Amino acid sequence: MNLAKTLVIGNSGSGKSWLSEQLAESLGCAWLDLDLLHWEPGGYNVARKREDVLALAREAASADFWIIEGIYGWIVSELLSTATALIWVRIDESECVANIEQRGIRRGACAQSFAELLQWAKSYRARSGSSSYAAHDAIFRSFARAKHCLQTRDEVTAFAGVGQLRAD
Repeated sequence: MNLAKTLVIGNSGSGKSWLSEQLAESLGCAWLDLDLLHWEPGGYNVARKREDVLALAREAASADFWIIEGIYGWIVSELLSTATALIWVRIDESECVANIEQRGIRRGACAQSFAELLQWAKSYRARSGSSSYAAHDAIFRSFARAKHCLQTRDEVTAFAGVGQLRAD
């Protein structure tokens, strides 16, 4: 599996960031969390302009080797044509919520936005839009190159430890 340009999608709290960091370290490449592009610096309060986000995402994807992860299907869809691999971290919503609770508030979030994030993670299969289960399923099904769907924490951990990681 060619992981030179890998997209990692999934629900909030699914382990996308952890997996992406492990893969990037193994491969010696850059890792980008799409939250850092979607939100203005300083937290989760103000979204950037769509055209600015897409320009930043395309710039990051122009590199030769990368791992880009996030929940934003509208951004991921713009990068699919450059990706060599797609990983969908599809663990149960209850486990996502537990993971978020365990890691706690981060990146300047407040108690209210943390509570909203927990509710957001719970609603993965029920919500609509490009960050929903249905949207991620459509992205995964349409991707014609190498792809994996990881459905348990053990599968995520095992994939992170794959000894045959390649970036060529």
